[in-house]
Order: sequence, then C-alpha cells, then structure tokens
Amino acid sequence: MNDPTTPTTSPASRAAARAAAQVAAQDWDALAEELDAYGSALTGPLLTPDQCGEISSLYDDTARFRSTVDMARHRFGLGQYRYFTHELPETVAALRAAFYPCLLPVARLWAERLGRPAPWPDTLEEWLEMCHAAGQPRSAQILLRYGPGDWNALHRDVFGEMLFPLQVVVGLDVPGTDYTGGEFLMTEQRARAQSRGFSTTLPQGHGLVFTTRDRPVAPTRGWANGPMRHGVSTVRSGRRRTLGLVFHDAA
Repeated sequence: MNDPTTPTTSPASRAAARAAAQVAAQDWDALAEELDAYGSALTGPLLTPDQCGEISSLYDDTARFRSTVDMARHRFGLGQYRYFTHELPETVAALRAAFYPCLLPVARLWAERLGRPAPWPDTLEEWLEMCHAAGQPRSAQILLRYGPGDWNALHRDVFGEMLFPLQVVVGLDVPGTDYTGGEFLMTEQRARAQSRGFSTTLPQGHGLVFTTRDRPVAPTRGWANGPMRHGVSTVRSGRRRTLGLVFHDAA
C-alpha cells in the first residue's frame, strides 16, 4: 500500500521533468558553436511523439490561449497561430525553464561581443518580472498551425524593449509523413554583400535554437551585428504544427 504521506507526482509532471532533462543533456558546447556560425542550431530529441501529440491537441482548447492570429489578415503569410496564456502546460513550462539557463551564456557572450547591455539575470522568473515591470506582461509562447499553401513571412519576434536574443521552435509533426514543404527559413543580411539563407527541416520532437534578431559576426576588424530574420516556406501538403518558446514577454 502506498504511504499517503509520501508525495507523488502526476504522469504529466514526470513527462515534463523528462523533457527538461532532455534539454540539459544536449551538447551545449556544440550547439553554441553552431549558433555562432549560423545563428541557429538543431537540438537532438526533446519530446516523444506522444508528447508532441498532446501539445498539438491543445490547439482547439481555446481557453488555454490569450489570442489567435490569422496571418493573412495581418499580411504575415498564410496560416494561424495562438498565444498561450501564462497558465502554460507543464511540459511547455518545463522546456522553457530548462532552456533559459542553457542559453544564457550564449546571450551574455553575444552582448559582450556587440558591446550591448546584458540585463538578463540568472533565473527566468527574475527576467520575466523585469519584462512585466517594463510594460511587457503578456505571454509570448506560441502554438502554430499550417495547412497546404500556408507559409510565414520573414520576420523577428521583437515584442518590446526587453528582448532575449535567442528563442526555440519545436517540431510537433513528422516531415515527409505528416506534411511536405514547410522548411524553417532564416536569412542573414551581410554588410556590402547579398543576403544568404538557411533552411532547416524540423524533425518531430526536436528543437531549433535561433537568434531573435541578429548574431555577432567577425569581420576583419572587431565584431559586428549580422541582422537575421526567420520564417517558414510554403507547406505543400498535410499539416505542420510547431511550438514556439520565447524568453521575453510581450507588450
């Protein structure tokens, strides 16, 4: 018989803890090198197929979201996404909290290279309090859904003056099986040269860490910023869903 005085955890809490452990287990030295080189880096698996399905299924539970954005209406592309409320699903909250301390050394190093302030404290909770105090109180965690013909224009997720320079997108469907097309796109504006582009296919349950705004580049003299934007290529068939983790809140 279970001891009623012994605390137990729910299956959802155990799954969230496993997801957080997966974040911590990534090769962060290698990911940091790739971020330096390209402004994005693909992680290993973070979520199981079941966890991906559970998060995807939340899309129709409108009570979990503070707003819905029709991309065509705003000329952002075609498709739809929803912003979660601050009452995040346990796995989403666990992923976000686990990523922040792993990304913080990169954020601080990039700020040093570019001669910018590095206002980010050691904990996500403190940083979000700073965002709220500065007039950015709204959740920016996103669940995105694309169907055939949908796409996302190149953009940046800058929601105010309080900005964390890295974010994460997690693939929730299987490319080539659940959908075709829909590659994650990034472009980098280069000084006195044509822009260059990158495309990444997101495996189910894997994350892509990428720059929110720019990355440091090393020209012949000193460091300079390389402005970058991200988007999604046209989905040719099926349904593509992703989870977006942003580490600053919105105004």
